[in-house]
Amino acid sequence: MDLKYVIREPQNITPKTPLLILLHGYGSNENDLFSFAPTLPEDWLIVSFRAPYNTAYEGFSWYDIDLMNVENRVDVPQAKKSLEMILENIMKITNQYGLTENETHLAGFSQGGILSYALALEHPELFSKIACLSCYAEEKLLDNIVKDKKKLERLRFFISHGTDDAVIPMEWGRKAAELLYDLSCYFSFREYMSGHGVNQKNYMDLMEFFKK
Repeated sequence: MDLKYVIREPQNITPKTPLLILLHGYGSNENDLFSFAPTLPEDWLIVSFRAPYNTAYEGFSWYDIDLMNVENRVDVPQAKKSLEMILENIMKITNQYGLTENETHLAGFSQGGILSYALALEHPELFSKIACLSCYAEEKLLDNIVKDKKKLERLRFFISHGTDDAVIPMEWGRKAAELLYDLSCYFSFREYMSGHGVNQKNYMDLMEFFKK
């Protein structure tokens, strides 16, 4: 299935043009993280996908969430289907633009960040820089992760979390960092005085991470 998306093309596209994939959070849409585009490197191809499922309100989701059901909070089949769709659509865009020698980066907020962990740890050969914002690593989506340190060492993670996040507890974000530590991945974990969102300092640090 083709995901809807918004895109920013650089002036020149070569086989080495970096590709950045943006994955929004629950109840949002493809324009949310696309607002990052103006301050990202001009020579990058930037694609922000829209999640495939409608939410009860306006906006879209990568999978349903049942907050009342502690054991099965996440609709795992939907989430896994979304992971497949994202990968499929990344491949299509990569082929369409002839990106044969490039790096592909990921940035996801909340639900999009949860999927970013799963994508990067299951397919480390496909990605380079991964930003996981206000999220956690969902164990039920990590049953096929790569444990080979050689394959994981090329990944670079940027993790950020608000100290007053009332949606995804700070502790959950810290656990994700512990997982990356146990896997010997390179990462930086930053805490910010904010709720479930990206404040100005977080945003500037994120841009710095991508420009390195």
